[in-house]
Amino acid sequence: MNDLKTLQEKLQYDKTFDCVQCGYCLPACPTYETMEKETHSPRGRINLVKMAAEGKASLEDLEEPIEKCLGCMACTTVCPTNVQYGAILEGAKETLEDNKEKSQGRKKTEEFLFGSFFPSSKWMNRLGNATWLYQATGMQKVARSLRLTAMAPLHLGEFEKVLPAQPSPSQRKKRLKRIHPEGAPAAKIAFFTGCVMDSIFFDINQQTIELMRLSGAEVILPENQTCCGALHAHSGKVGLSKELAMENIAAFEEEKVDYIVNNAGGCGARLIEYDHLFEKGTEWHQRAKAFTEKIKDISEVLVELDGLEFSAPVEKLVTYQPSCHMTNVQRVTRQPRQLIEQVPGVKLREMNNPDFCCGSAGIYNIINYEDSMDILDKKMEDVNNVNPQVIVTTNPGCLLQMKAGVEREGKHSKAEAVHLVEVLMEASPKPKKL
Repeated sequence: MNDLKTLQEKLQYDKTFDCVQCGYCLPACPTYETMEKETHSPRGRINLVKMAAEGKASLEDLEEPIEKCLGCMACTTVCPTNVQYGAILEGAKETLEDNKEKSQGRKKTEEFLFGSFFPSSKWMNRLGNATWLYQATGMQKVARSLRLTAMAPLHLGEFEKVLPAQPSPSQRKKRLKRIHPEGAPAAKIAFFTGCVMDSIFFDINQQTIELMRLSGAEVILPENQTCCGALHAHSGKVGLSKELAMENIAAFEEEKVDYIVNNAGGCGARLIEYDHLFEKGTEWHQRAKAFTEKIKDISEVLVELDGLEFSAPVEKLVTYQPSCHMTNVQRVTRQPRQLIEQVPGVKLREMNNPDFCCGSAGIYNIINYEDSMDILDKKMEDVNNVNPQVIVTTNPGCLLQMKAGVEREGKHSKAEAVHLVEVLMEASPKPKKL
């Protein structure tokens, strides 16, 4: 009985009763839409969790449905009873992770990836520098001409095609840790660089910093910041995710700032929920709460500061692919569109269902490639109806996924996927004249 009670606590059993099995979540769920299985819908997964917690189903019965969930949280936006699906999902993932039998080789690989690789700025820089070397020396051209990239495991060759050009190691080293505006600062901002963003999309991070500087902000890059922990939580490694949260909270407490800004929807969603990781009333919960109250997406801060004007028209048809976590967790929807519409020459045309997930979801598109591509194909049908020249995104995973979608559709010569800050920088932003 005690074992069952412990299992129920880990699986968030008490929260499953909030689900009344009404089915409002079904049309909002990308995996139900593409897989057409009740077990791959939010209510189906919740029912399985409840059955497992009652001893009526095994944890093995849970494994595939939970693994195939994108974690996009679209179901939470339409749920009439406010089911805490995120907490149920995270509890299920942690329970499955704790009970999973793994080979020694897999254990060591995961220990390196989640314990050393993603949390380390040194390893992230090495990844970026290795990619630069691969591109700058011509190795990339040779690998492609010999079709060696097609032999890459986990379909990584498909994403190699769409990797952006990388800055040199010397360019990375030149980055300042404190950037001042021209006049008196309108705000003091700490910038969360992220792990994937800083290794693969370093230039976008630099553009983000420049946009904040031009808006009148002083920008600080805390030295001891680390991975947000989203990838760890998605993989059921909640303990490691909590440790990373504590490191980040401590790192960003070192200076008093007005905002803690990120430019990655998935990272922002994790950062803004750090207080959920700690028991209420504890010191760490209070520190986490103070941290989360300062979290802002770059679009929110740029709109709030209102310090930019754009001088170069961008005569392009644009559609916006929102990050699921930015929309469904951070609840940031208006500001990115507002900024796009401020760019002279841009014509913004919405997709029929812009909030439908692109299928990236952290590393979902790597470990569940075929399912991810089914979701991406459905997304690209919507994109093709708009036929844009530019697809604007707000998250690194979405950006790579949409780039892959453009390549997959054979439209790379007619359309491109970019981050929001790239569009803003293309329009030659300047400090607004008072």
